[in-house]
Amino acid sequence: MKSDKKQVIANNKKAYHDYFVLETYEAGIELYGTEIKSIRAGKVNLKDSFCSVDDGEMFVIGMHISPYEMGNRFNRDPMRKKRLLLHKREIMKLFGESRLQGLSIVPLSLYISNGRAKLEIGLCKGKKLYDKRAVQAKKDSDRVIERTLKNSFGY
Repeated sequence: MKSDKKQVIANNKKAYHDYFVLETYEAGIELYGTEIKSIRAGKVNLKDSFCSVDDGEMFVIGMHISPYEMGNRFNRDPMRKKRLLLHKREIMKLFGESRLQGLSIVPLSLYISNGRAKLEIGLCKGKKLYDKRAVQAKKDSDRVIERTLKNSFGY
């Protein structure tokens, strides 16, 4: 039996700042040539990336995979749109909910599971400015409480 080890390569922290994540899905990525070597080296940026559906297929747009240094002519365009490997019913469900409710499909993290690159995507609802302020205020108050408890008990 294979171990379900996840080696996280990149996280999209901006997505958690800008969106409420309602559901998450795991998708494979169609990669070419030396792209997997760059991913294993951690040369990936998920910031400002999003997913879209074209002709019944889902693509991630704006994900930057840096060219592999030893790859010469086999390197692909770092900003090309990459096809995601999902079941047709998952794609249709995500597409329907994003169109019907005005939700976004955003990449949350990229990791390697059992030797294969996987992308965790989320069905997200955009945060308003007051939501962002409320989350920040809660984090600040939790930090103050934690600091006070730590100092009072001498840990």
